[in-house]
Amino acid sequence: MTRTIAETIIDMLAQAGVKRLYGVTGDSLNLLNDALRRDGRIEWIHVRHEEAGAYAAMAEGVLGGLGCCAGSSGPGHVHLINGLYDAHRWGAPVVALPSTISRSDYGMESFQETDLRMFDGCSWYNQLAQTPEQAPRMLQQAIQNALTRKGVGVFGYGGDLLPEKLPDSAIVSPSYRPETVVRPGDRELDALAELLSGAERPMIYGGVGCEGAHALVTALAERLQAPVGWTLKGKMALEHDNAHGIGMTGFIGGKACADAIAQCDVLLLLGTDFPWKDFLHTKARVAQVLTHGGRLGRRTHVDMGLVGEVHATLEALVPRVAYRGDDSFLQDRRKVYQEDLESLARHEQEAGAHSAIGPDYLAARIDAHADADAIFTTDTGMTTVWAARHLRSTGRRSLMGSYSHGSMASAMPQAIGAALAGNGRQTVALCGDGGLSMLMGDLATIGQYQLPVKMVVFNNGTLGMVEIEMQLAGIPNYQTELYNPDFAKVAEACGIRGVTVEDPDQVDGAVRDAMAQEGPVLLDVKTDRNAVAMPPHTSLKQLESYALSEAKMVLEGRGAEVLKQVRSNLKYLRDL
Repeated sequence: MTRTIAETIIDMLAQAGVKRLYGVTGDSLNLLNDALRRDGRIEWIHVRHEEAGAYAAMAEGVLGGLGCCAGSSGPGHVHLINGLYDAHRWGAPVVALPSTISRSDYGMESFQETDLRMFDGCSWYNQLAQTPEQAPRMLQQAIQNALTRKGVGVFGYGGDLLPEKLPDSAIVSPSYRPETVVRPGDRELDALAELLSGAERPMIYGGVGCEGAHALVTALAERLQAPVGWTLKGKMALEHDNAHGIGMTGFIGGKACADAIAQCDVLLLLGTDFPWKDFLHTKARVAQVLTHGGRLGRRTHVDMGLVGEVHATLEALVPRVAYRGDDSFLQDRRKVYQEDLESLARHEQEAGAHSAIGPDYLAARIDAHADADAIFTTDTGMTTVWAARHLRSTGRRSLMGSYSHGSMASAMPQAIGAALAGNGRQTVALCGDGGLSMLMGDLATIGQYQLPVKMVVFNNGTLGMVEIEMQLAGIPNYQTELYNPDFAKVAEACGIRGVTVEDPDQVDGAVRDAMAQEGPVLLDVKTDRNAVAMPPHTSLKQLESYALSEAKMVLEGRGAEVLKQVRSNLKYLRDL
């Protein structure tokens, strides 16, 4: 019996390894839903908002699977776009299925008509099938691009295409997962080895591309006596068991790494396209190794750009590099790194006051009680800062968030995908109150499927990162306050255990108990609004702007608020 296009789509997705499809069914998706139900190999996860579905699919891709999400005509598939941007910029393989209106109605400003070219900026492949013959070839290319180029493949189709029969002449190819080894050529490796071996102050700065290459990175660092810094996306790959580690730079990092980038004479960027060019200012000679050659040199000047996977590249590079006896630069940076760690440890001990719990303390308690192989998701903003500083790598943990796109509201929906795709690993979402509010409807998804997600809300009643952005620009914070619902009660209404924590003495026990629960838990923790951590290398100009913003607030009659802010931030200012 000849298959329909809907049945063909489901069969091809299942053969490609898709386990779950995230979406909100309806109109142009109904026949796809029915084909999925009858096939039985893929589970439809009914999210409440398509953006949440795209984030959940991204999490599956980050954890090594092939994520899949769908949106119905018009508004349904438009909702996917934010999560798809995040997935694509991370490099998570995701197939997106935006279904559309009937083909005959295109070009008439018809009801729910959209232009699917909107997905061009967040995908490697984006095509709309108009005929039954096109459908399987286009879907195969969307899958193939997602898997091999690491990102999003978009396959669009009109809902009226789904019931049509697959022609005998149609080309239906499987998806391919070729095992390739990509590394620079020998001449390039010899030149890189010569550059590194001749350095007086070499440094390695690694990113997410270093996953699975911890031993080789540390072996190279040992030969060079070089300090190793890492991006947030590279933290879980490089931080643990690293005698050369010096932490991170940027807003979330410390002095050791920030100053090392400025002071080194040769900087090796390994598997990172770190987006913050302002934190890569250096007079060093820079070499960069990436799998995507088109991205070389777009963040800082690069003297030597090489295309290769980190593991394969280092396997060939390390034996070429001469041992250095001078470890003075490494020891200097390691000393400062220890000071950075001691500073963080002091903050972790400051539990705070009633309804003003120290966020550093809370993050440290999460780290202490979470499993050694836990999957962490974080919202953008201050929750990312606390996670970056206080969640520790074990070599088995995972950490994800909107680190290249910077979107609010990623933690909870990513946790949905992580809980389903994590093979029983504990999933912990560090949520901001602003982020959780934005997609709060999908708490119902967690409740409906009873996903064992542990959500910790850093509830400070404000958009904390925005406030510090304003203050460092000399602007009084305005319209950053949040009027929040009782998150614990909202969770309870969705079938999730909800707990409110206001007393610092309750934090440790509440976090421990939440981690031990079998089902979903939400901890609504009232954190200190004024605990706004300063960047580790705040400039004099930024401090002057901060003081100016505080002065303006005093003149506006907000002196009591300023006093609380200054008291809370003195501990961070002392560390500058």
